[in-house]
Parts: sequence; C-alpha cells; structure tokens
Amino acid sequence: MTTWMIIWGIIFIGMVILELCTMQLISVWFAAGSLAAFIAAALNVPPLGQAIIFTAASVLLLIATKPILKKFKVGNKIPTNLDAEIGRTAVVTQEINEVKNTGRVKIGGVNWRARTRDGSVIAADTTVKVMEISGTTAYVEIVSEVEH
Repeated sequence: MTTWMIIWGIIFIGMVILELCTMQLISVWFAAGSLAAFIAAALNVPPLGQAIIFTAASVLLLIATKPILKKFKVGNKIPTNLDAEIGRTAVVTQEINEVKNTGRVKIGGVNWRARTRDGSVIAADTTVKVMEISGTTAYVEIVSEVEH
C-alpha cells in the first residue's frame, strides 16, 4: 500500500465520519472523490492525477446529484396545526384594544388572545381574519365586505 493510498483512505474515512455526524450532505461528495483518488493511487496514477481525479469526482457528483436531492430535502420550516388557523375567519369575543390590553377572538371554537398589527381597535362581535399566530396571540384584521 502506497503513502497516497493511506492518505486518501484517511481522507475518505474522515469524510464519512463527518457526514455521519452532520447528515448535511456536504462531505459525502468529498468522500466519494477521495475514494476515486484512492483507486487512482492503487492504479499508480501520479499524485497530481489523483488530486485532479479527487476534485473532478467531487465536483461532478455534487453537480449531478444536488438537484435530485433538493427534491427530497425537507424545508427548515416545520408546519404545525397552528398554520391551519392562518387565513380563517374568527369572531371578536372581547374588544381588541391595545391601550386597554384587551382582545379575544374565537377561532373554530377555541378562544385566543388577539391583537391587530396596526394597533387599531376592533369591537366585539366583529368578524375578523387571522393573519398570523405568534405564541398564544392571534393577529387579526377586519374582514372586508367583499370577502363575505
């Protein structure tokens, strides 16, 4: 076994361990490239050729497989049941007034603390639309007559 085979083998093992620790599909391309360079070293390709093979294999595999893997990647945002409430209509059960620190709405039978984004006052029994939910607060706005 040549020195370069040992070097490429160590790089390969290091990249595999790094990939297993991070699971980010970053070092896997370099692991594949180092495996190709290891094979080149076993076939007595000169060190410069091994480096070119390592670089080419890593880049080509990255370019070829990254678009495919993007289809399977889970986004950073994890949807929750609260996301289903956004866009729904609600009824104001207690006047929404930031000055008085009041405001409650009923969304699908559940009572929520309510605020408006612009600080406007909304009277009880008004139909509103849920625009955002942050923590335990629903941010709402008045439903226009056209939306009824």
